[in-house]
Amino acid sequence: MKIDIIGGGPAGLYFALLMKQADPAHDLTIHERNGPDDTFGWGVVFSGKTLANLKEADEGSFQQITNSFQTWDNVDVVHRDQKITIRGNHFSGIARLDLLRILQQRCRELDIGLEFRADISDNNIDDLRLNADLLVGADGVNSTVRLKYADIFRPTLAVRTNKYIWYGTRRLFPGLTLTFRENDAGAFAAHSYKFNQNTSTFIVECDERTWTSAGFAGMTDEATRRYLETVFHEDMDKQPLLSNNSKWINFLLVKNARWYHENVVLLGDALHTAHFSIGSGTKLAFEDAIALKKCFVENGNVRAALEEFEKTRKPVIEEYQAAAYDSMVWFENARNYMNLDPRQLAFELMTRSGRVDLESLRRRDPAFVAAYEAIDRSKCFRKDAKIKTELGWKDIESICQGESVWTHRGRWRRVIGVQSRPHVGRMIGLRVQSSEILVWCTPEQRFLIVSPSPQAE
Repeated sequence: MKIDIIGGGPAGLYFALLMKQADPAHDLTIHERNGPDDTFGWGVVFSGKTLANLKEADEGSFQQITNSFQTWDNVDVVHRDQKITIRGNHFSGIARLDLLRILQQRCRELDIGLEFRADISDNNIDDLRLNADLLVGADGVNSTVRLKYADIFRPTLAVRTNKYIWYGTRRLFPGLTLTFRENDAGAFAAHSYKFNQNTSTFIVECDERTWTSAGFAGMTDEATRRYLETVFHEDMDKQPLLSNNSKWINFLLVKNARWYHENVVLLGDALHTAHFSIGSGTKLAFEDAIALKKCFVENGNVRAALEEFEKTRKPVIEEYQAAAYDSMVWFENARNYMNLDPRQLAFELMTRSGRVDLESLRRRDPAFVAAYEAIDRSKCFRKDAKIKTELGWKDIESICQGESVWTHRGRWRRVIGVQSRPHVGRMIGLRVQSSEILVWCTPEQRFLIVSPSPQAE
């Protein structure tokens, strides 16, 4: 086949080399609007499961990538000047530029055409589509290919409320580190991890209220860096923040109703995005490429392969995006968790997406779970409180492990255990409007208020 790929990021490069390996007769060309070393951001993260997929897909690039890795098994949560460590996690980091160079070189070895600083316009996209058996739009979150065929792909693009900015630093963070700091403006969260022997990624995130109160709109790039260095002064070991065209941006959540049009298919961030708090962008790009290549190997023509790709891959992405959405919303509401004990905050963080529960954490790090369970829990309801379950309203004392209940985050979650104990101290009675029911709970309990409805469940 003649295959043209628009976009020279991980998704496009990896799909090209996999297809060339599958059939050396394929004629592949990658068209990238930037230069070979023009990359933004700093490091990227992989999980252990992703690495297993890469090893199976292409041993050559896998060895080069892993030779450049920084690896760790710890997630560190820093809150109120305490660092809580959770072991048993498997992550690796690599510089984004190093990753691109490895994939570019692998493509050259396989005689794949690499066209940098390419003119990607409407007319060129039409010409490529008409003259190729397959055109792949792997051109990132602001995809020109997606825009060109928006009527067919029917994308939904949701700009989220939090602001974030992507820096680097010579301060080496020995694990995936999530740091929370507060000042008069509000709450800040930093996502950091080392990706080579002398540099770490340092992403700072805050809600719009904090961003506005801090006055970032009127600051220069230099003033912004200095301000954030002050916020995270205790965490930087006297190292400055490093900019690579670093700007405040809002996360763009991308979904597409259709994944292909005739002989055109989207891949990677052009097709879908998942919040960076679960380190997923590059992982999903690689796994997209693996899945699409498999569909071509197993199907005899382009249309059948693209149909199979959407049919089999879309449910996987939707599940992953749902977990990433919960994680994203957690960080959008991070200020609400700043009152928690550091161990409680660490537990909330580890379970925020619903993909990790208490028992899986216990298997990963029994010591952390033991420390968490030793906390004196003050949040509770009084006996006879009504709880909303999937089977209707039930008394709290009749709830069993494994049942699904409606939580203060506005979602169904499975109960991991129910405890009862005598309570000495203050309780608050809340009455729902137009109801005689009085709900008694401790002051620390959280509630979901359904606005603008005057009632709450």
